[in-house]
Amino acid sequence: MNTVSSALCRPDRTRRTLALFLPFLSSERIIRQHRSPDPAPDPATALPFVLTEKQRGAVVIAAADRQAVALGLGPGMKLADARARVPELQAREHEPLADAVRLARLAEACERYTPMVAIDAPDSLILDIGGATHFYPSETALAQDAEDRLDAAGHAVQWALAGTPDAALALARHGLKEGAEAQLPVSALQMDSKTHQALERAGLYLVGDLAERPRPALAARFGMELTLRLDRLLGVEDRPIDPLRSLGNVVTERRFAEPLTHIDAALDILGELFGEAAEQLAERGQGARMIRMLLFRCDGDVARLGIETGQPTRDSALFKRLLRERIDALNDELNPGFGYDLIRLTIVAAEPLAAKQLRLAGGEDREGDQAALISQLSTRLGRDAVQHFAPADSHIPEQGLLALPALDVPAPAPWKIPESDHSPPRPLHMFDPPQRVQVIAEVPDGPPWRFTWRRKTHQVLRYEGPERIASEWWTRRDGQQPGKGGLTRDYYRVEDARGRRYWLFRHGLYGDEKARPDWYIHGLFA
Repeated sequence: MNTVSSALCRPDRTRRTLALFLPFLSSERIIRQHRSPDPAPDPATALPFVLTEKQRGAVVIAAADRQAVALGLGPGMKLADARARVPELQAREHEPLADAVRLARLAEACERYTPMVAIDAPDSLILDIGGATHFYPSETALAQDAEDRLDAAGHAVQWALAGTPDAALALARHGLKEGAEAQLPVSALQMDSKTHQALERAGLYLVGDLAERPRPALAARFGMELTLRLDRLLGVEDRPIDPLRSLGNVVTERRFAEPLTHIDAALDILGELFGEAAEQLAERGQGARMIRMLLFRCDGDVARLGIETGQPTRDSALFKRLLRERIDALNDELNPGFGYDLIRLTIVAAEPLAAKQLRLAGGEDREGDQAALISQLSTRLGRDAVQHFAPADSHIPEQGLLALPALDVPAPAPWKIPESDHSPPRPLHMFDPPQRVQVIAEVPDGPPWRFTWRRKTHQVLRYEGPERIASEWWTRRDGQQPGKGGLTRDYYRVEDARGRRYWLFRHGLYGDEKARPDWYIHGLFA
């Protein structure tokens, strides 16, 4: 489901966007990291500091704290010039990746308001709050609650409401409220410096000055990009946002006036939420395959849990078992702190699930036990720890089957079953990689007569072959490792004096591809 209209259509007037601008995200992240348990020092006695980066061989300011900004310092200024003004200025290296991680964590915390939360790097968040204000008296109350929570987390924020993301972001970054778009400077359009200078040279300093001009004339002089951004900022055109997480098929949640402080109570609520989701899935004839759970704490921290099942399911008992397995497998135990005030469960992926057929003699069909076991083991041991084999369309023997996570159920493909009166063309056990053997043959390009493997010599009584398998034409002919180069293989099924059967191959055509081809054992027959 996507409630975002195309950028080429008129925006949906019922859509509402909240933009959160964090002007001191970088410096506040540093302050938060170095916060001590002792009472905070007087801000007046703390030294101003900036975050720097190198640009064209010079050290320039990338971000500044409140005091530095109050002293007239800001991004783009050279560090040497800034210290000439403020000798006591402190400098740290800018870490944009750490800022991005922090911004992502704040975005996850804002998912308590709406699942449609997008990041506008490097310092802003966009929330689509259309239809998400039923738990708040008004949109302003929701925005104020977000500001209070971010302030408690140590971040100052400027917010604005508008009908489109561009308008809300521009208003928030310039400290204006909805309806003041015409008062924005032309720099809010975020055009290149050349266009910006041309606008000011033409006497166009505010967005309102541009709004009064005919669009064809603006497009002819400054380009279509300018008119598109202008219409988006004025709310005439819309653009889709890219949410942090895609919307699930089914979303259920529970809010609490008194936060939950016990894990068992939170798990019981998750069981109830899955039951509600299962009812909605049953109406669609579907079952859950991937389940995501978010537990929002009062202090803004978010605990994330995920479960993936081997087959679609609506079984609440299985969900509870898998949930317990997931919690037991966590490196850090769930810590409710002061309590969870919101718990949300989302069915991320669902697949068709038909009604179960009961046995003729009565009782439930137990065919789903295997899928439940796979789901439980994969949850406990890890997704890639439990695997199964799937057939693959390749004539290269070691690529004829794939070992995939058992939770991945590919489209059914039939195995090639040999006729009953013929021995199987491929061994039951294959070595990866093939193992080197010493072979004695009557002629260099003939079948094996005797071979030595693992310090034991085997006399060949019967053989069948050769079965010639060429490598893919695009592989190179280096001949270093079997399966890695482009050499041809001649396979033989052989039987030794004790009746044991082996699968051997000569790696390379004698005289044509290699002077002395090597031999390998690739598998064992039953």
